[in-house]
Amino acid sequence: MKKSLFVGLLTFLIIGCSDFGDINVDPNNPSTVKTELLLTNSLTSISDVVGATTGTLYVQYMSETQYTESSRYQTSRFDFNGWYSGVLQDLQTIIDLNSNPETAPDVLSGGSNGNQLAVANIMQVYFYQLLTDRWGRIPYSEALKGNENLTPAYDAQDAIYADMIQRLKDAVSAMDGGTGVRGDIIFGGDMDRWEEFANTLRMRIALRMSEANAGTAQTEFNAAVSAGVITSDVMYPYLAEAANQNPWYGRFQTRTDYAISSTLADTMQSLNDMRLTVFANPAPDLDNGDGTVELSEINGMPYGISNAGDITNASISFPGSAIGAGGPSVGQQDAPLPIFTVAEVNFARAEAAARGWGGTAATFYNAGIDASWAQWGVDGDAAALTAYKADPAVAYNAANWREQIGYQKWIALFPQGYEAWSEWRRLGFPTLTPAPDPLNDSGLIPVRHAYPTSESDLNKENYDAAVAAQGPDELDTNLWWDQ
Repeated sequence: MKKSLFVGLLTFLIIGCSDFGDINVDPNNPSTVKTELLLTNSLTSISDVVGATTGTLYVQYMSETQYTESSRYQTSRFDFNGWYSGVLQDLQTIIDLNSNPETAPDVLSGGSNGNQLAVANIMQVYFYQLLTDRWGRIPYSEALKGNENLTPAYDAQDAIYADMIQRLKDAVSAMDGGTGVRGDIIFGGDMDRWEEFANTLRMRIALRMSEANAGTAQTEFNAAVSAGVITSDVMYPYLAEAANQNPWYGRFQTRTDYAISSTLADTMQSLNDMRLTVFANPAPDLDNGDGTVELSEINGMPYGISNAGDITNASISFPGSAIGAGGPSVGQQDAPLPIFTVAEVNFARAEAAARGWGGTAATFYNAGIDASWAQWGVDGDAAALTAYKADPAVAYNAANWREQIGYQKWIALFPQGYEAWSEWRRLGFPTLTPAPDPLNDSGLIPVRHAYPTSESDLNKENYDAAVAAQGPDELDTNLWWDQ
């Protein structure tokens, strides 16, 4: 009898244990990585590029109204670790899973393997260019190895640029005609748009190195354009909810820390540039109350001063709702911000033509102005646009192409601070006067960011080698393409 009870109990336990597998599976923590979720999360980091404030201060799109330390260049060391452990690592996981024959079949819910590899590589290049254009030499070829290499070496910027271009070409080749990527908040899985995005990024990278390696720059620029660049603006799609709202909207809900800089406002007012009526709101003291923003109602905030608190909010103009800002009553929570625009493409092609790479510079230059006015919705006044392009300070002059394109591209890139900062460093225009009350040693506008202290503490050998090769780890050391 005891033996029978024992056998019965053992049988019950064996049968019962077969059900524990389902009980022990946590549906909120799947064992298989969902690459589409990683892609979505990675793409949201674009907002940290196009919606950042530091670059907008360096190129004097904005002035700080209270605490002006950033626009006076107080901060020298900027941390890049979050980019590596966050978005770059997420994208690397997508690449690893789709390139490993053992895991590739398990991640097809995110799209075909080739298409996932393509988009992940394109976006890694997008973020890596941001990093190298801020710091110069960075961990690249040895980065993202995890515990295999906790002290990666720094790659030279020219080597990084060469590899980024090759990766973009390889990414386009990897597109396999299969299911488009899922989790794509930018193009909805449209791989034709991703190919255009890759070519446009390749075009931007090629032009950036025009002063450092003109031959390769010309070849790669023309090849990228021939392969097909964007023909409509690529915007980051914010939502009318706190989870993915426009960052400028969020900044103005309880504070008014940023105003339109007098540098930008004065330049655009002198040219009767109607885009300023979208970039900025009327200064309350100048607003006539008719609900229409007029150039005469806009007053920029002096840039980089120590006594900013002495200037009243009523006397200055804050950024407009078109970029999401302006305060709770007028802000636009889901206002999109530009990633790539047709205006940028046209100004790039105008510069290429001016350099003798092909095409007619004046045609592309005027197309860039037209595209920018259309982007901001002020092209309805055809007479104003025609008069603007005919102004001697604006009308294309081949003898002065660098300055003219530099100024127009600066306006057209608003509010993409980091991209405008890179182009200002490369072209030398617009002419920007440094903050009158600087907090850095040289008093000059920074041309790079210094490495985080964690690198000199934890990766000292490679940090020292990078500094020895590149120059002092400070704000005034020029990058490879900015000599």
